[in-house]
Amino acid sequence: MADARISADLTDQVAIVTGASRGIGKAIALRLAESGAKVACVARSADKLAETVSEVESAGGVAAAYPCDVADTDAATKLVEQVAEEWGRVDVMVNNAGITRDTLLPRMSDEDWDTVIATNLRSVFAFSRAAAGVMMRAKRGRIINISSTSGLRGNEAQANYSASKAGVIGFTRTVARELASKRRAITVNAICPGFIATDMTDALKKAAGEEAVTERIKAVVPLQREGQPQEIADAVVFLASDSAAYITGQVLTIDGGMTC
Repeated sequence: MADARISADLTDQVAIVTGASRGIGKAIALRLAESGAKVACVARSADKLAETVSEVESAGGVAAAYPCDVADTDAATKLVEQVAEEWGRVDVMVNNAGITRDTLLPRMSDEDWDTVIATNLRSVFAFSRAAAGVMMRAKRGRIINISSTSGLRGNEAQANYSASKAGVIGFTRTVARELASKRRAITVNAICPGFIATDMTDALKKAAGEEAVTERIKAVVPLQREGQPQEIADAVVFLASDSAAYITGQVLTIDGGMTC
């Protein structure tokens, strides 16, 4: 696991992380486990989930794989209920799963639109709704949604992706108001990553050329580098901790200054 930069004690807490098989989601699962949480790792690929679980366990953490189509609302609800039954609680819900189907609007098919909205936005609704029910009974919880700077400023050839991520932000702010009370003690926040070193940016480099992408990053990112998945994971750990108990309805942008 990555060296910890933020310290938080999440001992005995249970976290669910969607999109935990790779990239940012995998880094989040590892950091939450490193902080003491038991982690339910969710994604479509059982094989890749097994790799994440193996890394957690090799480092002394506790995790289990829950293969699931996150766009299936019934499956999402059953998964959350299963985790709560098997592990006794759900303290942290991290909605990270996301895909792209990039193309310019005139060429974008209904399937391109529907698939991205279902995976990136409907899954956030389904998992948050199910997790909120468990958290309300426990009178405590953290819902952390991974959006994107594309949801803040738009991005060419990503009308579907940008719409889904903007939707996550609006959803976050509304649900934060609904669940915020002293009696419930549930916080809901979003994180907007910028250019982060993941499979998605690797695919962009292959399509446009690594040198071209590197030069673009230098031109638009004041810190002139990609972020690392661990830097997003650190923010998740903070928002999951008691130190963030008075933070809700917020959108934390982690993009090296690109949108400042």
